[in-house]
Order: sequence, then C-alpha cells, then structure tokens
Amino acid sequence: MSHSTVPRGTTEAQTPPRDDGGTTGTAKGQAPSGKGGRGLRAKRAGRLPFRIRWRRDRTLILMTVPALLLVLVFNYVPILGNVVAFQDYDPYLSENGFVAVFESPWIGFEQFERIFADSAFWHAVRNTFVLFFLQLVLYFPIPILLALLINSVVRPRVRAVAQAIMYLPHFFSWVLVVTVFMQIFGGAGIIAQTLRRHGYEGFDLMTNPEIFKYLVTAETVWKDAGWGIIVFLAALSSVSNDLYEAAAMDGAGRWRRMWHVTLPALRPVIALLLVLRVGDALTVGFEQLLLQRQAVGVAASEVLDTYVWWNGIRNQDFSYAAAAGLVKGVVGLGLVLTANKVAHLMGEQGVYKK
Repeated sequence: MSHSTVPRGTTEAQTPPRDDGGTTGTAKGQAPSGKGGRGLRAKRAGRLPFRIRWRRDRTLILMTVPALLLVLVFNYVPILGNVVAFQDYDPYLSENGFVAVFESPWIGFEQFERIFADSAFWHAVRNTFVLFFLQLVLYFPIPILLALLINSVVRPRVRAVAQAIMYLPHFFSWVLVVTVFMQIFGGAGIIAQTLRRHGYEGFDLMTNPEIFKYLVTAETVWKDAGWGIIVFLAALSSVSNDLYEAAAMDGAGRWRRMWHVTLPALRPVIALLLVLRVGDALTVGFEQLLLQRQAVGVAASEVLDTYVWWNGIRNQDFSYAAAAGLVKGVVGLGLVLTANKVAHLMGEQGVYKK
C-alpha cells in the first residue's frame, strides 16, 4: 500500500490542487478544451495570438511593405523569365514580348549545350574568377584594416573627418571613378605628363590589358573600401571597454589587445561578409568593366555579366543570354551554400543557422 503524501491532520478533500503548469483542474495527459484551453496552449507554446501580434507590430510591418514589394517586383518576378532559357524565344512572334513567351517553341537544353561548347563563355568564366580572387585577397581585408585604424583614433573629431573622407568615393558613379583614374594613370594623365616633362617616357595604364585586372581592383578599393568599414565599426562599437581594460591589466599591449579582443569580436561579421562575398563571386562589376571594354579589349575585360549583356542585348539572343544567366545563378547559389557550410564548420553562424 502506497503512503499518502497528505500532511498529517489534513484530509485528501482539503488538499489544494497541484500546479501542472497551467493545467489546474485538468487530469494529467488530457488537453484542456474550449477557448480557455486554446489560450492555455498558446501561452504554453510561448506564442501570442495573431490578432495581438498584428496590433503590436502593424506599424513595423507596414513600413516593410514597400521594400518587400520592390524585392518582389525586381528580384522574384523576373525569375519567371528564366523559362525562355528552354525556348527559342523570339520577341517578334507577337506584338507583345510577354505573349511571345507562350508562342516560342521549346527546345529543351539546347541553349545550355551551346553555352558549354562556347570557348568565349569559358574565357569569361576564367576572367570572372581571376577578378574575384584578386578582389578577395586585395580588397576584402582593407575595410577591416581601415575599421581597426579608425577605431584606434582617440579624438572623435579626427575620427569623423576620416570616416567622411573614406565614405565619399562610394557616392561617385563609375563614370566619374574611371575618369579620375584616367586623368591620373592614362596616357595624357598627370603622372605621364610629369614624366615626359622630366625627360622620361610616359605610360598609359588604362589601355594595358596585362595589368587591367589590378587596375580594376584598385578602382574598387578606392570607391568602396571606405563604405565597407561601416559594418565593422558597428561591430567594434559593441565591444565592452572592460575587455580592453582587463587585457591591459594583464599586461597586453596594443597589438595583443587587437589580436585577442578586437579580432574575435569581428570574427562573426567577417565570416558573414565573406560568405556573402563568395556568393557574389560571379558578379565582379558590370558597369565598371563595360566602360573600359573598348580601351583594353574584350579578352581582358569580358566577364559573365558583360558576356550575358553582349549576347542578350546587343545580339538579341535572349534565350542564350537567359541560359547563361541561369547557369551563373545556380553556381552562385552553390557557392553560398558551400561557403556557409565552411562557416558552420568554423563555429560561425554564417548567413543562416544550422
């Protein structure tokens, strides 16, 4: 016979009911019924009813509607146009180019066979990856170094001026950026004219195909490196000063504090931006390269974006260009997933959690 847990001097009828986490008066294993049961289940799951959440967050939701509409119209609706990659699309089959999609004949994977057999496509792929690796090695670390440099400046006024000067080139168009480099490094630029005045032979870096990839990387660094430090400065602002003070008390110098405190604080942001940069590997700058295409030639400046534009817009081979763009998108997605998996193996979150 089991022993009763009722205190001495108290009958079982007088024993107060147990607290089963919101199931008072309900037998164990039975779900509460009625509106009260639904409310208890919602509370137990830690979720509020939709009506309450809408009333609480409707202002923020309405603020995001314009941005969601822009993403939907310009990013997701055009995905439907990839269907022409499997057609012999001719916009002149109908007075309306959209209706011509339904009237164009299906040819399956013939456009992809043309792409993989085209040597110009593989040349554009090679140029794209060469520029990507150069920008990854020469450009990606520079915003980190600039953020560390600005963060070490003590005077707020000097820091603000330095940030403004570094941010400014980001707002220049690529036309202006290429013009500035041409006025400096071109055949009639400042450096070439100065050399000629002193009896030396001038040079023209803007028309040299051999160093074009380094020139493009330098233009990217000058234009966007200052803008890229914003995220890193935001991450550094969240680092507690107590960590630096504790490291200084332990005898750590400036370099030790940077290595053991600052860089670990930047590690999640660096991993996230690196994953995004790898996913954007096949997009190395369309307008920048198109502006300099004639100066250095197709062999040095042709990348996937300019290749798709030349075949799709200039040659009006829309199905072929759509197939090339679809290949680029699939490869880019694979690169994102691979880089994110590597970030997980390194213990970082990446773009999304496991």
